[in-house]
Amino acid sequence: QVQLVESGGGLVQAGGSLRLSCAASGGTFSRNTMGWFRQAPGKEREFVGAISWSGGNTYYLDSVKGRFTSSRDNAKNMVYLQMNSLKSEDTAVYYCAAVLTPAQYLPRASYEYHYWGQGTQVTVSS
Repeated sequence: QVQLVESGGGLVQAGGSLRLSCAASGGTFSRNTMGWFRQAPGKEREFVGAISWSGGNTYYLDSVKGRFTSSRDNAKNMVYLQMNSLKSEDTAVYYCAAVLTPAQYLPRASYEYHYWGQGTQVTVSS
């Protein structure tokens, strides 16, 4: 079992940056692929990015590619999402998610992830 807690959300002006953190406990963090998802009001939850358990492979939603970067520190049981050049359309609740994987693949569907954090609100103004 893995428990996840996101932090780092908040209110930021367009063009600004935020760094989200996800702290994991329980289970075997280093063998989990970590995903980032977001859900805007009235919309379905969408995939944002994922990072393999080794950190060697990443994949991002096209609209955030080049602006968002995920990283992880397995020694600290932490995963991060650095968000730069934020736009109003990035406003959403952001979730980290985990799935234990036998290989370093990168699921993109929410149903493929077994563990979820509580979410952290990101609001981008003007």
